[in-house]
Amino acid sequence: MNIKALEQLGLEHREIQIYRALLELGASPIRAIAEKAGINRGTTYDCLKNLLQKGLVSYLPKGKRRLFSPRDPSVLMQLAEQRQLELEQAVHQLKTCIIPELNHLKPELRISDVQFYEGDDGIEFVLRDILSSVSASSQRHYSVFSSRPIRSHLYRPFPNYTAQRVAKGISVSVIAIGEGGEDADLSERKWIKTSDKADAAYIAIYPPKCAIISLANNNYPTAVVIDSQEVAATQQIIFDTLWQLL
Repeated sequence: MNIKALEQLGLEHREIQIYRALLELGASPIRAIAEKAGINRGTTYDCLKNLLQKGLVSYLPKGKRRLFSPRDPSVLMQLAEQRQLELEQAVHQLKTCIIPELNHLKPELRISDVQFYEGDDGIEFVLRDILSSVSASSQRHYSVFSSRPIRSHLYRPFPNYTAQRVAKGISVSVIAIGEGGEDADLSERKWIKTSDKADAAYIAIYPPKCAIISLANNNYPTAVVIDSQEVAATQQIIFDTLWQLL
């Protein structure tokens, strides 16, 4: 049985063993449960207390002993629904209260945050950051400069990037340097013709960030993400001005 889902409900591996042993045994004393689960009595007792608190086990006194019984496995769904509700409440608190309060602690004047990434994993992280950041924006739109040599390498680590972008309702405007470039939904493209060989480069402008992706030796991808409202705004002005001229 795959126990990963049970562990995500907050159940430890030994608690799962004991609960399964109880399901096979029915109402039983601690000694019998410990023997069936292959766990010492002290640990079995501690786990049973935890299972009682989580509502997966009940007990009845029988003389000086207690007989522990498993509750029906359907109670696991109730536990999952309760954890889901608690998680939704935590997410709501993070969005509405905690994160805004923590952001107020940051100084108003800050140095631009610059992050470096490399390799396919790094490029995938940057592409996912674009989707995540733009999804949270009211405009749900970003702008891109893209040269021809990088196009065959850009989405190698994230082949369904465009499908996910469209599914999220994110549009993009692209200024393509050199011929080519695929048509896609929610995408508008203009071209800059060049007779010279263009270097491999991709610049995404998604305020307050800019991402610059390029290729090093042997087509090894590298990226820089600049988190700066001023830098992003300047790049956006350059993009919008050139867009109008094309």
